Amino acid sequence: MSDASRRNFLTKTAALTGAGLAGSNLNAVQQAQPAPQHPLRFRLGIVTYNIAATWDLTALLRICRAVGLSPVELRTTHRHGVEPTLTADQRREVRRRFADAGIEIWGCGSVCEFHSPDQAVVRRNIETCRQFCQLVADIGGRGVKVRPNDLPTGVTTERTLDQIGRSLRECGRTANDAGVEIWVEVHGRSTAHPPHIATMMRTADHPRVGVTWNSNQTDIVNGSVAEYFRLLRPWIKSCHINELHSGYPYRELFRLLRETNYDRVTLAEIQGMPDEATGERLMRYYKALWTELARA
Repeated sequence: MSDASRRNFLTKTAALTGAGLAGSNLNAVQQAQPAPQHPLRFRLGIVTYNIAATWDLTALLRICRAVGLSPVELRTTHRHGVEPTLTADQRREVRRRFADAGIEIWGCGSVCEFHSPDQAVVRRNIETCRQFCQLVADIGGRGVKVRPNDLPTGVTTERTLDQIGRSLRECGRTANDAGVEIWVEVHGRSTAHPPHIATMMRTADHPRVGVTWNSNQTDIVNGSVAEYFRLLRPWIKSCHINELHSGYPYRELFRLLRETNYDRVTLAEIQGMPDEATGERLMRYYKALWTELARA
């Protein structure tokens, strides 16, 4: 075949394919590919911290519906205004608006923490957590995110971890009464160390208390998250993810979630507070990248 004939052949083939006339062969090849051994069961949702911090409830629901993000974790103090101070009627209205939009409420992202040496502070946080449990139950959500935030000086690490674990057990009993869950974020100076989180969970020892994997750089050992993921996997009930281009091994994380039959959510928790138009455009790109990284 001459060079001219070869170019003509390739041009015609490309045109046929582009017109869909060669699609049957392509479909046959695609259908012949084996299905992934571990199908994707988890979904992409969003945490309002920080990307949606300035969006009111109307904007939040519109953008989530337009982009296809569900569910939503409503971080406290943000403009959506879903807080324990809402009246019964207001809680019913929030629940109705999410249902009408077809967007699931994952839960509330509280800042309840239980590491303080001051027991009065710990008790206030446990009470606040109780209020959030009731709020989440009323609005039709699934759980309350809490966090450790520090290892105080002057107190042994063992004592602080034990105190956090016992506080979580108490919160777990409250969550059980409300029909919701408690999710302990892998968070805080020193407390984000996964073995410390595992110690808290063993002390808490409550089926309603689980872990929010937080995609921290401290998860990584020799370039991999596998070691600490396997350590915490028995308790993982939620997952925060951040900038997907950050160098964090998200493809490995998503593979591990898939292989362990994780069937819940990965919630985008992204820095910056864009306006609504910019935020919607950003989340469309984010979802496209997430879809690629989550492929088998």
